[in-house]
This record gives sequence, structure tokens and C-alpha cells, in this order.
Amino acid sequence: MFFFSTAAQAELWGYIDEKGVAHLAAERLDARYEMFYRGNDSSDSKTGFDSDKDLDSKGGVMSRSASLAKSNSKIQTYFEISPNVKSVKHHLRDASRTHQVDFELLQALIAAESGFDPQAVSPKGAVGLMQLMPDTAKRFGVQADKQKTVVQKLTDPKININAGAKYLRVLLQMFPGNLELVLAAYNAGEGAVVKYGNKIPPYKETQNYVKTVMQTYTALKPPLFLAALTQSDSTRTTPTRVKMEIGGATVGGAVGRGNMIAPLQIYSNQAAGTSLN
Repeated sequence: MFFFSTAAQAELWGYIDEKGVAHLAAERLDARYEMFYRGNDSSDSKTGFDSDKDLDSKGGVMSRSASLAKSNSKIQTYFEISPNVKSVKHHLRDASRTHQVDFELLQALIAAESGFDPQAVSPKGAVGLMQLMPDTAKRFGVQADKQKTVVQKLTDPKININAGAKYLRVLLQMFPGNLELVLAAYNAGEGAVVKYGNKIPPYKETQNYVKTVMQTYTALKPPLFLAALTQSDSTRTTPTRVKMEIGGATVGGAVGRGNMIAPLQIYSNQAAGTSLN
């Protein structure tokens, strides 16, 4: 089971601009923003649901879940109709099944990393949908050949998603039960998480990245699934601004992603399996 935190009153506001880019925030920044997602006004620290409002005497979810589903629909609909998202969904589902990584988690991570732009390249040199560093991709089966370099292959959605999902599975094994640390490691590097005592490193970019992915992931997950999750730290809050661009040029982190510490190298050797050529 994943452990993660959400605000007691988690909200996600947003609008879609004329280019089809989604702009999301944790509060309404101006008149263009509409409610994309609303979480629980008062949540139990263990389930994330208010026991008085959400459950009847038989333990069934009542109107709260319906309300959440309704407020959830805008962001879910966007992920359903975006051409950039739709074009890679079959790859996402295949990778989700093969590597046992949640489909919605892959969507949320890619949204933050690349805005679903398969050609995205970060200033650090991370490439493609899941913003993989070439050296990291090599560890997970992406090899150059006479036709294409590793960088060129990483612009192929299927290759990029498969390698990225393998990497994410390794991180899930390395930081079991703590999705926030998994995301922090994906952004800042496993060494940074270990360096700071298995906590999210004190990097503003990484902290905002974790919050952005978590809030988007929360919005994409069905309410009944979220009811089963346990919050790890109810004192944490959502960010004031959570911006995600779909189909735009905004690229995610890769702060220290090119470096692997020894334990992860062992995991990656086991996970690499067959080549993704």
C-alpha cells in the first residue's frame, strides 16, 4: 500500500488555454480558473474520508463519493480527450501491466515531467515523456544501435515509457510504502533522498514536483481507491500553486536523475531484463 499525504481541503483549479495547455493551481488565481478537483473538507487521518459524512451504518460510501466523482470529472475528462495523452495510452497501459506501476501514477508523473511531449528535452539532458537521462535509460535496457542513439530512442513513446516504468518500479522497491519518497527520488536522485535521511530533500523544485504529481495523481484516482490509502503526515499542506502543462514545452525535473547509488544499481541490474531496442 502507498502512503501519502493530502491537504485536509485539497482543491485543484484550472483552465485550458487556446493551445490546449492545462494550467492547474491549488487555489483560484483568477477568473479563468474553474474547479477541476475537490478533495475532502474533513478527512480521517487513516482513510482520508470523514467517517460521519462518508460512510453509512453498513460501511457504504454515500454522497461524498458522488460529490468527489463529480468534482473529479473535469481533470479526468481532460486526460481522456487530450490528443497527446490518447496517443500514448496503450503504451501506458502495457507498461502498467508489465511493470506493475499504477496507470494513473504514470499519467500524473508524465504530466509533470514533460506535459506529454515526447520530444521534450530538459536543460539537464533528460529526454522524452518520462524525462529519462540517457545513462539511466541504458541501465534499463535502452541501447544505441547503428540506426539510432539512446537519446533518439528515448523520443519513442513506447521505449521511453517502458524504461521509465522499469525505473519507477525499482524506486517503488527501494522506498516501499512511501510514494512521496519515490517521486522525490525520481526527481532529485536516489542519493539525495538517502542523504537527507530518507526524507524529501530540501530542494524547492523537488518539493513542488512531489506535491504536483501527488495532487494530480489524487485527482485521477477513483474515490474508493483513495479511501483505502493512509496519510503519512497530516501536517503537510498542498502547494499554493500547482501548474501542469499538457502538450506544451514545460519540462520536469531530473535534478540528479543521472546518478544511481549502489543499492539502486543492484535493483536496476535485476530489473533491466531484456533490451528495449
